[in-house]
Formats: sequence, C-alpha cells, structure tokens
Amino acid sequence: MKFFVVAGERSGDLHASNLIYSIKSQAPGATFKGIGGDLMAEAGADIWMHYKSLAVMGFQEVIAQAYKLLKNINDCRDEISDYQPDAVICIDYGGFNMRLGKKLQNRGIPLIYYITPKVWAWNQSRANKIKKYFDKAYVILPFEGPFLKKYGIDAKYVGNPVLDSIKKFKPKLDFKSEYRIERDKKFVALLPGSRRQEVLYALEILRKVASAMPDVIFAVSAVNNLQSELYESIITLPNVKLVYEDSYNMLYHADAAVVTSGTATLETALFNVPQVVVYRASSLTYQIAKKLIKVDYISLVNLIAGQEVVKELIQNQFNPDNIISELNRILKKSERWGSIIEGYKEVRQNLGNNNASNETARQILTYLAGSNKT
Repeated sequence: MKFFVVAGERSGDLHASNLIYSIKSQAPGATFKGIGGDLMAEAGADIWMHYKSLAVMGFQEVIAQAYKLLKNINDCRDEISDYQPDAVICIDYGGFNMRLGKKLQNRGIPLIYYITPKVWAWNQSRANKIKKYFDKAYVILPFEGPFLKKYGIDAKYVGNPVLDSIKKFKPKLDFKSEYRIERDKKFVALLPGSRRQEVLYALEILRKVASAMPDVIFAVSAVNNLQSELYESIITLPNVKLVYEDSYNMLYHADAAVVTSGTATLETALFNVPQVVVYRASSLTYQIAKKLIKVDYISLVNLIAGQEVVKELIQNQFNPDNIISELNRILKKSERWGSIIEGYKEVRQNLGNNNASNETARQILTYLAGSNKT
C-alpha cells in the first residue's frame, strides 16, 4: 500500500510524520511519497518537494506568487497521476490542497483530508468543495465535526495531534543552564511564527518589548527554514536568547509567552503557560480578512474554550505598550494569571484524550480496506 502525502508547511510536516509512523505501525508494508519536510523524511517518506519551496501567506502575498502556486499544483497533480498511490492524504494547507483536490477528483484515487481548512472561520461555502473533492475528512478541533455536518460532510473528530506531541515530549532539565537563563529572573518565551512575513512583523515589535523590560529574560523560538538574518536585530539585546527548533523546552520552563496566532497558541496552553496572542498582517491582507472572518476569536485557545481565555492583540493593537501591560499582569500572578490557568482546564477537557495520529491511521486503513472490497 502506498500513499502520497501533501504537507505544505512546517506544522503539517510534524503532523504528517506522526501519521506516517502510525500508519506504518498498523500497516508495516506501507510506503510514502509527497510534499513535506525533514520530519516526514525521518519517518521514511520520499520527499518529492520540500515545503520550503511553497511558502506563501496572506492575500497580497498569494496574488504576487500566483503563477508559482499554480505551477506547483499542476506539477503535483502530474506526479500523483504517475505515482498512482492507493490514496492521497492532504494535511491542512487549504490554499494548495483544495485546488489540488479539484484537479484530482474523478481520477479513481481516494482523496483524504486530514486537518481540514478552517472553513468555519471564513468563506464557509468552501465546505461544499470539501464535500465535492474529497472522499473522507478527519478533523482535529471538537467543534469542526458539527459544523461540517451541516454541509453533509461526515467529518470525524480524531483528537488533536498537538496532544500526542506533548505527551511524547521529554523536558531538558538543564535547558536554563544551557542558555544561561538566570533562575531568579522571570522568563518569557517569544514565538513569532515560522513564516517569513509574520516573523518580520512580529520581531520588530517584540524587540521593543524586550528592550523595555530589561529585568526579564526573553527567548525567541527560531526555525531552521528561515534565514538567520531575520533574528539578528532582536538578539543584540542582552536579555534576549535565540533558541532554534526547541519551542517545547522553552514553554516547559517559561513563566509567560507571546505567541503569534496559530498552532503554537494551543501548544502554549497545553504547557499551562499564560500567554498573549498576537497577529499582524499586511494592510491588504488584513482588510480582506476583516470582511471575511466569521468567528469571534483568532486563537485556537479561545475558539476551543468558546470564550476569551487569553488576550488577543491584532493588527494595530499588537504594539509594545499593550504587550508589556498584559505581560506585567501575568508575571505578577495577578487575577489575570489565575483566570488564564482556569480557562486552560476547559480547553483540555474539550479536546479529549484520543491519540489523533493512531485514530486517523486506523480510520484511513479501515476506509481503504472497505473501498477495496467494492
């Protein structure tokens, strides 16, 4: 049995690698090829295209690189047609995978979507396209199943893969010593994201925050898929450390965090670290998004809880004064600190305890076994 997996960004590479391990444990002869990164490769997949070559975000940025996007989609379609897998597994990355699904429909290859696009957040009619293009859908947020059911999609909630990753995590107890972080000082983790544009936006502001709070130690979570020069301006400050590819150890030891909206907000909550969620995009991207977004919150923490657990600072609200104010409230362990910790309990309860990768693998293999009988 062979699979073509499409994971077009860093977080998808992690989820894809865990799913590959789970499928292999249940179907030892399975082989994998696709779009992904180093983690997929370590899991045994043949990387046809690295996700680094696909990195585009925001409406303005997508428009600027539309030709490259369409070429990659067409090339991927042709590669899949040549490879003839038993199934294509698309993971997140909606802008690419939804178009790919359209190109591949009616070709006799089962199309599976694991971690569907956030159609509940904006342009909800896209749910009709999931129903049209994909044979099965597996979701990782508890409210997604009921939403998609309204569009006739039998989407299965399989648990959340972030829980799986954190359960496997083993903390490095000498982390603070390794990075020379004084134990008697407050320690704040900065997670600016993994995409070039969002990191550029975030670090400009976070540098001012760190400069204004010299008695606090900050550590920036850096990623290998971005140029090191992006981080140079902030690490010139004496109270800022740079930590590559080790956000879990940062969070395990942190007193608070400033996190760009995305999966990292949920990871931070599951480590029980009070956080400030931030997001800033280009003006065009923001203006379009403002008209399209259909939800009250942008962070996964607040969405899963169904209420504001953590502060969200978006666009112009994402400024040094607001971040410093919220961090001070958290670091003093005021009532704000307690309300965040209490809210995290509800998030964990709503997520449940399923191993998402194992459950998704089981359901995919069961589905394919049934399809082969018909």
